[in-house]
Amino acid sequence: MNVLTTSQAPIKNYIKGNFREANGRSMEVLNPSDGTVITTVPLSGKAALDEAVEAAQEAFPGWSRMTLKERTQVFYKFRSLLEKNMHELTELVCLENGKAYGEAKAEILKGMELSEVACALPTILNDEIQEVSKGVECRTSHLPLGVVASISPFNFPFMVPLWTIPNALALGNCMILKPSELVPLSAQRIAELLKEAGLPDGVFNIVNGDKEIVEAICDHPGIKAVSFVGSTRVAKIVYRRASSNLKRCIALGGAKNHLIVLEDANPAISSANIAASMSGCAGQRCMAASAMVAVGNVDHIIEQICEESRKIVPGENLGSVISKAAKERIERYINEAEAAGAKVLVDGRNATVAGKEGGFYVGPTVIDHVTPDMAIAKEEVFGPVLAIMRTSDIDEAIRIENSSNYGNAASVFTENGGLADYVMERVSAGMVGVNIGVPVPREPFSFGGWNESRFGVGDITGKSSIAFWTKVKKRTTKWDPEAWKDWAS
Repeated sequence: MNVLTTSQAPIKNYIKGNFREANGRSMEVLNPSDGTVITTVPLSGKAALDEAVEAAQEAFPGWSRMTLKERTQVFYKFRSLLEKNMHELTELVCLENGKAYGEAKAEILKGMELSEVACALPTILNDEIQEVSKGVECRTSHLPLGVVASISPFNFPFMVPLWTIPNALALGNCMILKPSELVPLSAQRIAELLKEAGLPDGVFNIVNGDKEIVEAICDHPGIKAVSFVGSTRVAKIVYRRASSNLKRCIALGGAKNHLIVLEDANPAISSANIAASMSGCAGQRCMAASAMVAVGNVDHIIEQICEESRKIVPGENLGSVISKAAKERIERYINEAEAAGAKVLVDGRNATVAGKEGGFYVGPTVIDHVTPDMAIAKEEVFGPVLAIMRTSDIDEAIRIENSSNYGNAASVFTENGGLADYVMERVSAGMVGVNIGVPVPREPFSFGGWNESRFGVGDITGKSSIAFWTKVKKRTTKWDPEAWKDWAS
């Protein structure tokens, strides 16, 4: 079956190992590539969440008592199932998100990598044991929190849920996933494949919905921790609401990533990386290069960036944006910048794809002579748009980067190692790179930004996530009757 040309059955919630109808409101899910209706998704209320939390609480004792090695066996099988179903899963992401095939496949490959890290937890997570005094031993161990929740966005319907699911579950927690109501299909397949891999019923549950269910997750007394990925505006709301209810919370927000291009930068490397970073996933990723700071005379590099951008064609190697509203918002930023005096070098407005005239496409757009005070220079556009600002001073370029409220990523393009270090030490971003457009660390290095790109402590993936999904128990034992001689108690 080719899922790209097939309507899908109505989406259901997934509770205690079964898909269940949800009563009440619902909404249509569109294929952003052509604007057609794929399916409907329920906008669940608190009652559905209560049912899911109860199922997770029932499953928690049995799941958490299993050894870490036993739990990770599920993810060995799950990883194999991802590989086995690679084509189908890739097409599913294309269908609901509008990505180009290669970008969608990259999501599945990243999901496999994230699962591999979970499989490695028995070698990463080791108890600390030490004889702290004669006959007195101290030991620490990491224990699961209980029922946790993950709220995921539309831009990576497969990968972002797997930022949290493998590690959180392998560490012994039970989870409620709330996928974006715009892209609920991949989450359903994740649930089916986890069950096929041997995950016990109730350990993983899905409750679909909108703002109402997000608020219910933040408020629910049975949920111990919440992860969120989305816009900064909503991340702040989720973090404040969840933490005010005494939950752990990590909430990842938006970004305005700056690429600082110096005069000695390699033109071929710079232009290819910058164009790909700006346009990859139609610019709908928090690591997209949306702002470039040209230091000195780099006109020859800008010309090559434009050449590379013109090779990126909507409907061929560039997917759609998620909705009509997104397309209109992106083009409004371009219009406003042009009206304010910026020069559009490559214009992606009014893009259409033959045979998919109802789709939501914006072509690659390169805008020069943007000033730092323009909205397009400060705000997250979330589209395939590169805003170029100019300066003659490397310190001014760093000041422009540091003036951003965000702090996800920054890169510098140069052949000078000293200047690269100078920039990396001074930019205010959690992930930095040299001669790379998307400085995402590979697992097991963790993903996470600074400033208003992240709220909470720690990162959402990698080793750093262990502390978020567990609590530490300290055990002190004393068997030697002589131990009192040098022991405080």
